[in-house]
Amino acid sequence: MTTTIAVAGKGGTGKTTVAALLIRYLVINNLGSVLAIDADPSSNLNLALGVPLEQTIGNLREDALTKVQAGNLGSGMTKTDFLEYGIRDALVEEKGFDLLAMGRPEGPGCYCAANSILRTSMDRLSQGYDFVVMDNEAGLEHLSRRTTRDVDWLLVVSDFSQRGIVAAARVAALTNELKTKVKRMGLILNRARGWTVQTMPPEIAAAVLETGIPLLNIIPDDPTLGDYDMLGKPLWDLPEDCAAWQALKPVFASILQSK
Repeated sequence: MTTTIAVAGKGGTGKTTVAALLIRYLVINNLGSVLAIDADPSSNLNLALGVPLEQTIGNLREDALTKVQAGNLGSGMTKTDFLEYGIRDALVEEKGFDLLAMGRPEGPGCYCAANSILRTSMDRLSQGYDFVVMDNEAGLEHLSRRTTRDVDWLLVVSDFSQRGIVAAARVAALTNELKTKVKRMGLILNRARGWTVQTMPPEIAAAVLETGIPLLNIIPDDPTLGDYDMLGKPLWDLPEDCAAWQALKPVFASILQSK
């Protein structure tokens, strides 16, 4: 059975970092086959993982709509055939994991039929993996459009601030409002300067409690991550003693035990 873990939160909180390091954890511990889905239009999960990206589902969808409108889909090929073949072509296959990027959002025109086909095809593709890790777009759009569905774990990432935690609370509230199928939810606070779960300020502790989301851990403000981002180095290559990696490993171990 496939375990789906989605990562959400407002922009700039470190969602992609958490998603990339979760994929690294699954792979290096040989826990099973992994499908990474980059649901952020900026499509930079591949950079964090250190793999190339040539095609996205967004480009595929636009190409299909253009060809259908021009009557140039190809002899004997249906829209379903075109999109399903395109998904396979867009799949980046790496040692230990595969990557699929959603890419740009919808443009003008009707995408209902294409989106339905793509959703069905991607659901079928996902069933062939032990784990699906989704790096979602910033904000709440993925939840309001119900593109985060049937999730075993939703990891909500916030920076170490009141505003970030309020945004995390809104993610939880919208998830419940839309009756999104999320079995478990956890909060990760990122970029804490010297604070820990035991020593965090009472104002932050109260804000976390108010979200109703269990706090999984606090990730320190790690200069190594900033250096890797500045140099364009993949997070996959982070050293073992990296503080962020050391803080996230017990989180990953815990959620996988209770999936």
